[in-house]
Amino acid sequence: MKSSVTSSTVAVMLATLLSMVLGFAREVVSAKYFGERWELDAFLVAAIIPTLVFGVFNGALVSALVPIFSGYFAEGEDEEAWRFSSTVINGLLIVLSLLAAAAWLAAPWFVHVVAKGFPGPEAGVTTRMARILMPTIVATSVAGVVQALLNAQHRFRAASLQGAAVNLFTIAGVLALFRMYGIYALVFGMAAGLFAQLLVQLPNYLRRCKYRFVLDLRHPGLRSLALILGPIIVGSAVGQVNLFFDKYFASTLQPGNIAAMQYATKVVGFPQQLFAVAIATVIFPLLSAQFATKELASLRSTAFTGLRMTALITTPAAFGLIALARPIISVLFERGEFTPGDVVRTAGAMQFYAVGLLGIAASIVLTRCFFAMHDSKTPVLIASAVVVLNVVLSALSVGRFGINGLAASNSLASLVEAAVLAYLFVRRVGVVADVRTSASFGATLVASVSMAAVASSVSTALWRVSAPFWHHAAVMLVAMLAGGLVFLMVGAALRIRELSELWSLLSQRVHKGAGSAAPL
Repeated sequence: MKSSVTSSTVAVMLATLLSMVLGFAREVVSAKYFGERWELDAFLVAAIIPTLVFGVFNGALVSALVPIFSGYFAEGEDEEAWRFSSTVINGLLIVLSLLAAAAWLAAPWFVHVVAKGFPGPEAGVTTRMARILMPTIVATSVAGVVQALLNAQHRFRAASLQGAAVNLFTIAGVLALFRMYGIYALVFGMAAGLFAQLLVQLPNYLRRCKYRFVLDLRHPGLRSLALILGPIIVGSAVGQVNLFFDKYFASTLQPGNIAAMQYATKVVGFPQQLFAVAIATVIFPLLSAQFATKELASLRSTAFTGLRMTALITTPAAFGLIALARPIISVLFERGEFTPGDVVRTAGAMQFYAVGLLGIAASIVLTRCFFAMHDSKTPVLIASAVVVLNVVLSALSVGRFGINGLAASNSLASLVEAAVLAYLFVRRVGVVADVRTSASFGATLVASVSMAAVASSVSTALWRVSAPFWHHAAVMLVAMLAGGLVFLMVGAALRIRELSELWSLLSQRVHKGAGSAAPL
């Protein structure tokens, strides 16, 4: 089982890598064409408004549907899964189309609430952008249902390519339409990409699933969904409130700070999306099936395997981002409208965001563990309390420390959330202490500190501010390679078992192609 989880996770990570690379290419294109100008701030606010309004229909539904679909498939009731999934899809098409139209009319009010610091012209541009993006919530929500249905069957590749579709269309939109439409090229490209999230999954859905033209409002699955979905909707709303306050506080700062936060979180989000989300995606349907069949020992093993893999990857990633913040931001974004001053501001924020990377990643995995056990209340209550903590810390720190204070507040809140969730999960599954997990994390921490020290020393010794791009890129690469080598050496000396397992599976996939123990 452990080998299956690790192997499937590696497969999903490799499939997700394309999406992440294209995501960084999108940020590079945005930095070149728009820098940290106010137009980009307007776009970033407009892009989150549909999520703020309707995000619960996507994230919450996916989290609630995977355990239900997994239960149907584990018990051999495939026809019930098809009928229930079709009911959900048809219902979303009707309800969200009406709500999207209403939100289109209310867009000016949403912009005023989310970005109170925007002057009139900037608020007007933001409103027009939000209206263009509002209909996309219909496609993304249906795409979420399709993703849950495929993941419940342990099919992950199509869903992991959704990000690639969004980023590819966004890049193409900017490159093709910038001269004619300016910042609106970014809006049109993203809108097309969000619809492509559904299209990229349709072939796999049509091949493996069965659609029914039905709206069965008495289906028993809807009752199960209501029981699980209620707290998750509250949790999703809490997450959107967190996003709202981030933009709210940042909008009171100088222009460009929202964009700087966006670039910083994108870089920190790379290991989070590539590794933590991949691990959570793989173990979620597996945990759900194990809970449905009452295999508690297997559930414990799967959960702790996921947590060890998460710590193994995100801990060194966090230390590396902190140690090499300026070289990374400079190489990725310092061109065109993105100035050296923008590099300093964004790199500083990124270091504070990176502090909380392990907390964010562990919370993602632990939340899926609770959801798999049909307990959506516990993680939602914890998340609600953590948002209050984050808002209080942000309000206290933004005036003095700017976006660095906002980033530090987010990180501290994320670490607190992960610690509380871990404590409650250990109590729930009846494990007093998992010695192997503790030992693995301790060894990973030692290896990560050693890696960061070496990488920082190499970068400091070789870095020249006025040097050309190729020199900066070479220094960053050398520092990363030196740090990575030290991490592997120290990890091998400390005998981190997950490191050898991950290395073995990566080698198999590189040299032998597809050989996953779990199908995709």
